[in-house]
Amino acid sequence: MNTGKQLFQYAMYFKKPIFLGLFFLSIAVLTELAGPFIAKYIIDEHMVAGDLHIEPIAWLLSLYFVLALATALLRYFMYIYLQMGANRIIQKLRKDVFGHIQKLPIQYFDHLPAGKVVARVTNDTEAIRNLYVQVLSNFATSAISIVGVYAALFILNWKMAAIALVMIPIVYLWMILYRKYAAEYNDIIRTKIADLNAMINESIQGMTIIQAFRREKQMTKEFDEMNESHYENQRKLLFLDSATSFNLVNTIRLIMFMIFIIYFGTQSFTAGEVASAGTLYAFVDYLTRLFNPITNVVNQFSQLERSLVAGNRVFEVLQLTGENVSEKNIPRYDGHVVFEHVSFAYKADNYVLKDLSFEAKKGETIALVGHTGSGKSSIMNLLFRFYDPSKGKIMIDGIDITTMPRQSIRKHMGIVLQDPYLFTGTIASNVNLNDPAISREKVESSLKAVGADRVLGHLEKGIDEPVIEKGSTLSSGQRQLISFARALAFDPAILILDEATSNIDTETEEIIQHAMDVLKQGRTTFIIAHRLSTIKNADRIIVLEKGVIKEQGTHDELLESGGIYQQMYEMQAKSLYKESALGIRS
Repeated sequence: MNTGKQLFQYAMYFKKPIFLGLFFLSIAVLTELAGPFIAKYIIDEHMVAGDLHIEPIAWLLSLYFVLALATALLRYFMYIYLQMGANRIIQKLRKDVFGHIQKLPIQYFDHLPAGKVVARVTNDTEAIRNLYVQVLSNFATSAISIVGVYAALFILNWKMAAIALVMIPIVYLWMILYRKYAAEYNDIIRTKIADLNAMINESIQGMTIIQAFRREKQMTKEFDEMNESHYENQRKLLFLDSATSFNLVNTIRLIMFMIFIIYFGTQSFTAGEVASAGTLYAFVDYLTRLFNPITNVVNQFSQLERSLVAGNRVFEVLQLTGENVSEKNIPRYDGHVVFEHVSFAYKADNYVLKDLSFEAKKGETIALVGHTGSGKSSIMNLLFRFYDPSKGKIMIDGIDITTMPRQSIRKHMGIVLQDPYLFTGTIASNVNLNDPAISREKVESSLKAVGADRVLGHLEKGIDEPVIEKGSTLSSGQRQLISFARALAFDPAILILDEATSNIDTETEEIIQHAMDVLKQGRTTFIIAHRLSTIKNADRIIVLEKGVIKEQGTHDELLESGGIYQQMYEMQAKSLYKESALGIRS
């Protein structure tokens, strides 16, 4: 389905205010077009004829004034209803786009920067809003006005009106020619705006690194280059708009008036066909009124094209294959996880996991270790069904997870990330994520259970302390403990701890370690860890290398085997010894 049809479908969701607006517009155009006929009657019947009785002229002028007031009032209601309809349409469109984004698979966001997504939800939908308010009202006004004016012209002089019809195909052909070039420029401009948004977003998120490595000038240079490219395409579009707006219509206007003068001048030589003064006035008035809506139509070509390009970008997102959020609740599973010959590739045939088979029984703690790129995080992505295996199966309590809705599986899973994400709100809202099923008492008990009260107790408002975006006013340890409390509050059957102690100091690590012990009780736990000292008590440690399981066993068993794990452990032990020795000397 093309963009125009999709935009029409959205308009039909709120057709009542749209149709009311167009109805008021139609009446307003009729009342406005009645004016020249009244003026013609006054001129021909009273002024030229010499019948200058004040009373009938006063009545006609009063009628003219009333119609002018009615036109203003009707246009006011037209504007209100069209605005109401447009706002409702864009509200629904934004709601649909944002809701659809929630349903998209994680891999979509791997390839599209956040700033570009934001641009489609905000900038592009606002450009579409202009279509329903500005373009629609102008096109509708112009169309109704043009039809009304032509009807009046044919009543006054059908021959001259027929000549004036030649403007319609001229404007139509000009619109086709304009869209051919404008579509390309507008597409580039919208893309550049999204790129600029993405870069601004990325710069703000990475401002610490930019300033730490003195890359301010480089970032500014890159931004300027992108901004310059946007400007160049805007300039090209400006030249195109200038050529197709007033200049075009003004040229046609002059030609039409020249034809009009020649026609009526020629007719004046035949006494029987001399037009009355009122007819001449009305014809000139209507001809002027004809060019005003045509000018409006031509001037809206640019906005129309911008709106259609923006609409196309928005509907591209809506057309991406998503997955409906399932409301199905499944009983809390035991958490018996089995990987059966699982292979996985983010890109075709480039496997990051190769024929993995292992088991995690209910309540066991499984640690995943290995160098960067070994596949640890990919295992967690598959378990959470952010991605599905390319080959093999993942079973929970004997059920293939690909046969269950993603949201239902995740209901009984919890995760604590290396760099936990906090949302704008309060500490309490970041623990329960505004889930009404998790009470304030549950939030408080979860924070206390993981030891967060020891770190957050000094905050003035306690658990109602405001949290800004990403929790940047809190320390790494505080953010981590809030994420532990979040996981505990949701009471998952399967828990994933992803590098949960890698970014915190030694003192806070003791609290975190205690929190981990609390969290693991009665749950199947997967731990991704670089600090091997934190996983000594794991029921099984799986050592990965380039997506393959090289070793597995307990901490003691792996040390005795003298393999990869032993080498990694000894290297870390030496590193920690050197760090502590340097600390003593200093």
